[in-house]
Amino acid sequence: MRFTPMTMTPTPPGSLQAAESLGVAPERVLKTLMAEVDGKPVCAVLASDQEVAMKRLAAVFGGKSAQMMRPADAERITGFKVGGVSPFGQKRRAPTVVDEAALLHDKVFVNAGQRGLQAELSPDDLVAALGAKLAAIT
Repeated sequence: MRFTPMTMTPTPPGSLQAAESLGVAPERVLKTLMAEVDGKPVCAVLASDQEVAMKRLAAVFGGKSAQMMRPADAERITGFKVGGVSPFGQKRRAPTVVDEAALLHDKVFVNAGQRGLQAELSPDDLVAALGAKLAAIT
């Protein structure tokens, strides 16, 4: 997998601020959200200017309901601080889905494990490296 690390001045937590700091469109900066589907942890990766549709997220993983994970639980499960959660290198790897809209771009950015550090890579490489599902979740 080829990627380009990008550092920036850490901004307040938020992928929209990261997009502004990097000087790129918000749909190219993907946020990593931790959620629960029927009480089990899952990871959703989607454009920073979008919101996850919980019913769609649940359906992707064959569940009935989904809800956002509490920040303290997300930090405990991933090993990352909220605002710096990466889909890569999580302490306890959760099943992951990448929103299919990411494929509209040659390159996207994902958090690389701390505030102020992003990785630029192709969405195909992102999906392959994560072993992620690809679905419409917004």
